[in-house]
Amino acid sequence: MNEDNTVIRNEERNRYEITVDGDVAGFIDFREGEGYMDFVHTEVKENFSGQGLAGQLTKGAVSDAVSTGAMVKPTCTYVAKWFQKHPEFREYVAD
Repeated sequence: MNEDNTVIRNEERNRYEITVDGDVAGFIDFREGEGYMDFVHTEVKENFSGQGLAGQLTKGAVSDAVSTGAMVKPTCTYVAKWFQKHPEFREYVAD
């Protein structure tokens, strides 16, 4: 990840955001359940596409979610595919 790219949890908007040089470049919307977070939609702005930001965002969001003890429900198709490509995180997928 570029050092200027930051993944933050935006509580007000129920989403994780990735910023590039201070601009929000993409986000993952989530819903919280008991013991899990449901990642429902991932989006990267068109002018930031092709830079690997969705993967960086997903890794950061998953890492933050599991650091709180939550499992991740990958409703979003991008997040589901990301888990398939990253078996080291599969133990955090909610049933």
